[in-house]
Amino acid sequence: MRRRLVVGTVLAIGVCVGAGWADEGSKPAAEKGQQVYAAQHCSMCHSVAGKGNPRTPLDDVGSRMSADDLKKYITAPKSVKADSKMKAYSTLPAADLDALVAYLKTLIKKG
Repeated sequence: MRRRLVVGTVLAIGVCVGAGWADEGSKPAAEKGQQVYAAQHCSMCHSVAGKGNPRTPLDDVGSRMSADDLKKYITAPKSVKADSKMKAYSTLPAADLDALVAYLKTLIKKG
């Protein structure tokens, strides 16, 4: 009886952890990306949820651009949009770039 209880508990925990794994796995990257966004002072030129410079909101960028397009725009903006005024962040460490893109991909208008 006790063995069944232990096995059942372990299975229940595994199912609960497994069900949220994909969402939770991307959460730390997005959180790190939000820190990169702040550290790079992106809000000087961009806004998110009304915070920052309202001229260039990023509120729906996650649904408008692919991760690869975001990476390209961040590292070489003029190659994507010739008249872009954005500075190229070509020296941003790969891990920071990936995290920033993960954060930007979460920016999707709801409703």
